[in-house]
Amino acid sequence: MMEFRPETLLAQAAGIEDPATGGLIPPLQPSTTFLRDPDNAYRRGFDYARDRNPTYVPAETVLAALEGGAEALLFSSGMAAATAVFQALRPGDHVVIPQVIYWGLRKWLLETASSWGLEVELVDTTEPEAVRAALRPGRTRLLWLETPANPTWAVSDIAALSDLAHEAGALVTVDNTVPTPLLTRPLELGADLVMHSATKYLNGHSDVVAGALLTRRTDAEIWSRIRTIRHDQGAILGPFEAWLLTRGLRTLHLRLRAACGNAMHLAAHLQHHPKIERVLYPGLPTHKGHTLAARQMQGGFGGMLSILVRGGEQAAVATAANVRLWKRATSLGGVESLLEHRASIEGPDSPAPANLLRLSVGAEDVGDLIADLESALAAAEA
Repeated sequence: MMEFRPETLLAQAAGIEDPATGGLIPPLQPSTTFLRDPDNAYRRGFDYARDRNPTYVPAETVLAALEGGAEALLFSSGMAAATAVFQALRPGDHVVIPQVIYWGLRKWLLETASSWGLEVELVDTTEPEAVRAALRPGRTRLLWLETPANPTWAVSDIAALSDLAHEAGALVTVDNTVPTPLLTRPLELGADLVMHSATKYLNGHSDVVAGALLTRRTDAEIWSRIRTIRHDQGAILGPFEAWLLTRGLRTLHLRLRAACGNAMHLAAHLQHHPKIERVLYPGLPTHKGHTLAARQMQGGFGGMLSILVRGGEQAAVATAANVRLWKRATSLGGVESLLEHRASIEGPDSPAPANLLRLSVGAEDVGDLIADLESALAAAEA
């Protein structure tokens, strides 16, 4: 499928058109059920929407091609996609996850998944030796990675950790939501599965909740169980949302390029600001994971960064309260820039420092973004 460059693949939605009319935009098919052939077969490939819908095809085709995967599956949300991977394991299985990870998934793993018998171990995945020590050959079934990791943007070595996991007999899943396949292709680095909260950069317009999983091999046992979970639990995406996701994917390369450029400019500017203690962004040479990120991420360092505000939690919250252009809102990856005080959102067990503000940098003029943030920093001190 990847006979063209990613930008061309995205812009033309893999060349998928409406065969009935010749329309250049893939059609939306809202039907929940599909006609059987006279002999009761389904030769057109669709029977009931809880299993598959034609509107999924463009987005799943594009994502599989971008990630270099054998197959993609859309889900009703990023959490539905992520939890399906763990639900495909067995009670008593041991899994290793990063200490810094999307808080919603960490909370679900430590509370819900652990309650039905999954043994969850948190490890600093930026340290390969710590991961090696945590892996239990014959017991560890899955290593989950998120890199750069939300909200400190810690960077883990996908290739090195995949080798360690495979030596121990474990599979590797990578949350690739923030880099997207335009910056990082985990399957090429040794991962077995890739997860996306497609709500974020893949859709990019803050109007769709969606998730996606991709596999290196369709004959893998875990992939068969994941397909069954999506079908039996009904963790499916609505056809209109799938259609919007395809619409959003067509501009991913343009939106991500703008976000990366703005984030790099913003990070470089803010790292010397007197009211900012530290800027966390893999594109800065001062970031602990910069060298690895430069090797593992191609074409940019992403649109996400965090700042540690001098003056502690009170100063950080006051800064957030005084922005005008930045929007105080959850989520990330849209064309509008968002700002959030993560520690108060995540609660007392959050790994986020109390003075951390997470920034999702959008496609606005970067000078306007800087001016608004500087004004808010000044107002917070007044």
